[in-house]
Amino acid sequence: MTDYEYATELDVRFRDLDAMGHVNNAVYATYLEQARADYYADVVDIPLPEADTVLVNLSIAYRRPVTADETVAVALGVGDLGESSIPMEYEIRTGDGVAATAETVQVVFDRETGESRSIPQEWRDRITRYAQSDG
Repeated sequence: MTDYEYATELDVRFRDLDAMGHVNNAVYATYLEQARADYYADVVDIPLPEADTVLVNLSIAYRRPVTADETVAVALGVGDLGESSIPMEYEIRTGDGVAATAETVQVVFDRETGESRSIPQEWRDRITRYAQSDG
C-alpha cells in the first residue's frame, strides 16, 4: 500500500533535536503518533485517547536527517482493516523529500478485559469513506 490519503504538518521543536542538530530518531515515532491523533480526530471523529486502541507494532526506516529549519509533513494511509487491527503506513516528508517511512498496527481493545475487540462499524465506515473520497 502506498496511497497516503491523509497528511498533517508538524513543527520541528527545539526539544526534538539531538546534540548534532538533527531530529532525534525517537522523535520520529512521536511525529507518527501525532499524525495518528490528527487522523482519528479528523477522520474517525474521536480523540485518540478515547479510541481504545493500543500500538502493537511500529517500524521506521530512516532515510535522512531532519533539521530544525525544516517543516515536517506526515502522510498516512490505512491498509486493509482486520477484525480488530488498523494498519497504517506513513511517510515523514520535508521540503527535500522523504525523510522516513514507517508502518504501525493498532488493535482495538476492551478496557475492562484487556482483550482485543472488533473495530466499531462506525469507524470502519468513516475510514472507508475517507479513503474512497481521496482525502
